[in-house]
Amino acid sequence: MSTFMSVFADLVDRLAGLLQPLFHASAAAAAIVLFTALVRLLVHPLSRAAARGQRARAGLQPKIAELRAKHARSPEKFQKAVAELHARENVSPLSGLLPGMLQIPAFFLLYHLFSSTTIGGEGNDLLTHSLFAAPLGDRWADALGNGGPFGPAGLVYLALFVLVAAVAAYNYRRTKRTTDAIPAPAGEAGQVPGLGAVTRVAPFLSFFTLVTVAVVPLAAALYVVTSTTWSALERTLLYR
Repeated sequence: MSTFMSVFADLVDRLAGLLQPLFHASAAAAAIVLFTALVRLLVHPLSRAAARGQRARAGLQPKIAELRAKHARSPEKFQKAVAELHARENVSPLSGLLPGMLQIPAFFLLYHLFSSTTIGGEGNDLLTHSLFAAPLGDRWADALGNGGPFGPAGLVYLALFVLVAAVAAYNYRRTKRTTDAIPAPAGEAGQVPGLGAVTRVAPFLSFFTLVTVAVVPLAAALYVVTSTTWSALERTLLYR
């Protein structure tokens, strides 16, 4: 793990060196944004597959309605019949989760990198980098304790919160329209057990990003903000 972290730290440092002429003291922050974009580009084929899967699931709704009517008195038979339908049509009801799950290692990698004072037994020089006045290894609590919410570092977080809130509000409206358009009677909200609860909670999930940005190191927060914004734009294009 230590060797891997050293390699990753060197990668971020090299990217920052390349971007330094353009971004100066914020070059490392720009490197993190670029790294996030590269990760999202790698995951994009899966996002496109997830979009195709959602369209395919939407196309199955009439057949699922027929199965629901046929097995109205037997929820177990209904669930089994729907599972068989998905298998027969080669459609996974959970395919949309894969792109997000594959990004988790990248997030925790940045979290660990900017939470460690040493990398490979040596001092972590990346902690000396900042985004304007906010050190990349600090958290919002550090900004509050050093100038308050409207201090130099606090204003950096304020800008991130405004961006995240705007993206979350956009995602909320879009997800709410999508979930409201899916017909599902009480107790069956979906084709797999537990999907009803996910459907009800889904529109609010984007707002949890605000909490994440507030409690993780700024470097990891930049990853979250960039990835969330990318997702909003990507889904707008893929799910037209």
